[in-house]
Amino acid sequence: MLGQAGWISLGITVTYLVFFAWGTTEAARAAGRSVWLFGKARGAGRLAAFGFRLAFALALLGPLLWLVFSPLHQLDPFWSEGRYHVVGSVGAILVAAGAMLAFAAQMSMGASWRVGVTQGDSSALIRHGLFRLSRNPTFMGQGLLLAGMVFAIPSVPTLVAFFLFITSASVQVRTEERILLSAHGAEYRRWSAEVPRWIRLGRP
Repeated sequence: MLGQAGWISLGITVTYLVFFAWGTTEAARAAGRSVWLFGKARGAGRLAAFGFRLAFALALLGPLLWLVFSPLHQLDPFWSEGRYHVVGSVGAILVAAGAMLAFAAQMSMGASWRVGVTQGDSSALIRHGLFRLSRNPTFMGQGLLLAGMVFAIPSVPTLVAFFLFITSASVQVRTEERILLSAHGAEYRRWSAEVPRWIRLGRP
């Protein structure tokens, strides 16, 4: 069984993905073209794109499969049957916070929002709001969401999903940095010198 925090976390994650898709559609409408660039990714970028999708699929569908096929969760050393209510509640809070952070970062980009990046198809640099604290606040929020899932629903699928996402994000970020540096030159160098890749703690 899943505890209440587990079901809440699954619901928040589904809701986030719906809003993610809606925001992407709105950005495409504002930009006048598709902003989904994962289909154009090559090499490591293509693997990262697959990793993102697999991470969210595991986080959502893995626990449900474990519920349907009891031998799977019986073999899972992390499966807790929702017994640890405090841990689960902390996880649900992290999931909610991560979803809000990721969606807020996406919305702040407006028509500059892209899902992936390709050479010659980068958008304007966004340097206000959350992007004054992190160059990748959307990934930060998504990572926090998936970390929360590990606490809310301790299991092999949610744990693998989290580490798969972290690995994919690290690969994707470095790919994006090379392309943005090529596209924006000195402006990107100044921004990357001022704002950390992940998160600024304390005063700049």
